[in-house]
Amino acid sequence: MRWNKIALVGVGLLGGSLGLAIKRRRLARRVEGYVRRAASVAECRKAGAVGRATQDLASAVAGADLVILCTPLAQMRPLVKQMLPALKRGAIVTDVGSVKASVVRELEGLIARVGGHFVGSHPMAGAEKTGVLAARADLFVDAVCVVTPTRKSNQAAVAKVERFWKTVGGRLLTLTPEAHDAVVSRSSHLPHVVAATLASYVLHPGNPKHQAELCANGFRDTTRIASGSPEMWRDIALANRRNLAKTVEVFMTELRKLQRSLVKSDVKAVTSFFETAKRRRDDWCSRAVSPSPE
Repeated sequence: MRWNKIALVGVGLLGGSLGLAIKRRRLARRVEGYVRRAASVAECRKAGAVGRATQDLASAVAGADLVILCTPLAQMRPLVKQMLPALKRGAIVTDVGSVKASVVRELEGLIARVGGHFVGSHPMAGAEKTGVLAARADLFVDAVCVVTPTRKSNQAAVAKVERFWKTVGGRLLTLTPEAHDAVVSRSSHLPHVVAATLASYVLHPGNPKHQAELCANGFRDTTRIASGSPEMWRDIALANRRNLAKTVEVFMTELRKLQRSLVKSDVKAVTSFFETAKRRRDDWCSRAVSPSPE
């Protein structure tokens, strides 16, 4: 399927990578992007991510058959309200947000009122680098792309969104918004919290001056995602706060079990802790397609 025009609202790492993937696969006659800063227009041109980048939201969206929201979660509702007068009747709107229940709840009705169709999406792809200059056309290849329709969803629009993610290389998974948010609180959001906690604690300026010198590859690998956008992860953590708070509590319970085993010098329990983790991760690695960084 080829779209006449696709509009990307936000052209950073994900939006820019989508633009490159769309262009490489010739999925649209026109690809236009909305950006907030004048400097981003030049960066989009340099990256070749879109045919035209503009700070005029209405102009970017006007006439688009497919609009993809690629901004931090807190910006989505205000931007959608701003773009509604320019939205083409029958247009499909989707997003790349890491939280779905609140996004679907806020946007589905708004877009339906002007004759559009909203279908929530979440490609499990990303990196600690941000900005359009870090974009790459293969970012979504073999990445799981979750689509979260509701009972109100237009089925033709859902089918087109699913086909779009498959066409850019994704592996499709359909979940309810609520089921999605519960699962990613453990597999995606918790790891960022853990990485951020490790980075802040170990690299605290109050620690000995040689602490940072003793942080090698293990620390670097474990904390890589802590270099992600603070704005984006603030929005994700707050939008999924109920699920994430429960997940953090369970994680702390597991750490307390290990703490008690260490205090008791319980060799069997400590050995089991590491053996179980290795076995489960090795099994996952043997079955999973190599995931894109998230």
